[in-house]
Amino acid sequence: MKCKFYVLIMTILLISCEAKSQNRIQINIPTVDDETDYIWRTIQDIDFFEQNGYQVSLPKGTYIELLKNKAKAKSLSDYDYETLKTFIKDSVYKKSDYKQGYHKIEKQRPLINEMVSIIHKSERNWDFKVFDIYQINLTLYGPGGSYNPDEGSILIYTTQNGQFKNYDNPANTIIHEITHIGIEESIIAKYNVPHSIKERIVDTFILLNFKAYLPNYRVQDMGEYITDNYLKTKADLKNLDNIVKHIMKSE
Repeated sequence: MKCKFYVLIMTILLISCEAKSQNRIQINIPTVDDETDYIWRTIQDIDFFEQNGYQVSLPKGTYIELLKNKAKAKSLSDYDYETLKTFIKDSVYKKSDYKQGYHKIEKQRPLINEMVSIIHKSERNWDFKVFDIYQINLTLYGPGGSYNPDEGSILIYTTQNGQFKNYDNPANTIIHEITHIGIEESIIAKYNVPHSIKERIVDTFILLNFKAYLPNYRVQDMGEYITDNYLKTKADLKNLDNIVKHIMKSE
């Protein structure tokens, strides 16, 4: 009886703490217009994606293949966009297709909120750009996730079965993109940091801060290791600006 009472009290306390914690993310299921626009932009850039080996998800069928061929021939028109919009609305889009991905992220909301709060409260000698709320926008299409540092928004690819690219737990990808947003202006753009070093910095930032929170997080191997000589502990991140400035001068 005492054990059951203890479990009940702990459950109440956990719910109470979660209710008081600040919510940091807004999860958004796209409208048919949102998804049409993203599919259209993906088709417009299909030549680039295929040439660079991206795995791109698009609706199936001969009509989409026709649009892809027109995109490669640079012959897409406004009429093609309007017919695509009709096609997506009548034959493709279902709001229910996003539900499993939505609920999977929703389950990770407390973890994501806690990690973002830790980032925002950390002391550093440089400016990590923060947003009160990060917009997490779902899509079933395109090459994968992306981020917008001006809006604090993240586009994350999911499937009808609630699967995500690279990780089973979407919190890994979301905190990765939030870190990109935070350092884009004050570090990456300021020192013109190349892509491989940028990804190494982001991965190291997450590993040093959240290894215990995200045990399955993986550091990408892009053949760039120079930052490893400088970013060895969480304390090193406090001086990231000066470290990156030094690295880029020596490159």
